[in-house]
Amino acid sequence: MLHTELGILYLAPGEIAVVPRGIKFRVELLDSQARGYLLENYGATFRLPELGAIGANGLANSRDFLTPHAAFDDRDSTTFQVVAKFQGNLWATDFDHSPLDVVAWHGNYAPYKYDLARFNCINSVSFDHPDPSIYTVLTSPSEIPGTANVDFAIFPPRWIVAEHTFRPPWFHRNFMNEFMGLVTGEYDAKAEGFVPGGASLHNCMSGHGPDADTFARASTAELKPVKLDGTMAFMFETRFVCRPTKFAMDTAARQHEYYTCWQTLKKNFNSTP
Repeated sequence: MLHTELGILYLAPGEIAVVPRGIKFRVELLDSQARGYLLENYGATFRLPELGAIGANGLANSRDFLTPHAAFDDRDSTTFQVVAKFQGNLWATDFDHSPLDVVAWHGNYAPYKYDLARFNCINSVSFDHPDPSIYTVLTSPSEIPGTANVDFAIFPPRWIVAEHTFRPPWFHRNFMNEFMGLVTGEYDAKAEGFVPGGASLHNCMSGHGPDADTFARASTAELKPVKLDGTMAFMFETRFVCRPTKFAMDTAARQHEYYTCWQTLKKNFNSTP
């Protein structure tokens, strides 16, 4: 549950929340523990992506984003510590009243939440694997066309029906940097070693794609309609190279052997005329 200056957002599993910079908030757990992923956006504010040929409807629809009703926290009997991030440092001060004592608000600079189950997937119904931009929920655009400060994309339950096509994500390397996480289920490009709560990072120009087992299954599978269900993966894609912290690099959970998932891929060139 997010208590903000502009009201309260109740978050359930599978929902996201966006708090604009400068808005004070606190997090309260309704259960004993919670797990999640956090992104700090340094660029333009998030907005819906351009839909282009898709038209007016599809992907995330504006009607499904919810903002809170005004709610105030009128408490003067205790000390409240407020922590703010500024110029890369954390600063703390004490208030003699709740900083969430705003009784009303007006405008469109507000926190909001979105249920990822409301996302309307657009996908191929003939052949080829479309670019993952078709799964973009929100984007923070940059001044360079074709790149973003950060895109937030999801890979939710969906039908896969493409014919005469390798259906999982293809092998590629690109200018953008990809941080992926898995919320629940399995990711269709990596069934082993990528578990809910985990994450992967492929910085720019690093070749990546389905692991060898996924490639083998997808290359021999019968191409009939398949419902990919019980899954939710996401990607933060940014033009900025991501540098893991020392804590991340030293953690015992890091997969030092990650690269081996591609080592058994076989050469498929046929040199026979």
